[in-house]
Amino acid sequence: MDVRTVELFSSILSVFALAGGLSYAVATGSGLRVFRNPVAQVRESALWLAWLVAAVATAGSLYFSEIADYVPCRLCWFQRICMYPLAGILLVAAIRRDRNVRWYALPLLVAGIAVSTYHYVIEWRPSWGDGACSVGPSCTDVWFRRMGFVTLAFMAMCGFVAIVALLFVNPSSGNRDAASDD
Repeated sequence: MDVRTVELFSSILSVFALAGGLSYAVATGSGLRVFRNPVAQVRESALWLAWLVAAVATAGSLYFSEIADYVPCRLCWFQRICMYPLAGILLVAAIRRDRNVRWYALPLLVAGIAVSTYHYVIEWRPSWGDGACSVGPSCTDVWFRRMGFVTLAFMAMCGFVAIVALLFVNPSSGNRDAASDD
């Protein structure tokens, strides 16, 4: 598989992750009966899905730097610092079925969303990123832009947002849900 194909596949995957995370949040918050079963099924697998997002994001970033030779900028490194530990933390949480992982993953998620959002903004408005990267590749350089808007920073942001949705939107399967299905 060539690099351009992986770029496109990763771009599509990140858009689906973002759309899936946001759809899950809307479906959970809507209270419509038609969404109960799919939401309950996602809720049951949320820890494993969150781990999968973090693992795929980690593998993807390693692919782009080690195989495709896209040299990470300073902000890319900060995004990695936030995402890479999540792959391990969420795996342990999924194995242990520890829903409280959301609280110790939260600092990494907030920092990751903030850095990736800022990185994505300065890719579009380079003048806003003066001084963001002083050593190495410029943080305003874009290795690729698929579908007209998907970049590596956007993909990272999608991953963080999807994990937040999986961990924080209606995180417990409390008695209220079980009682309403009767």
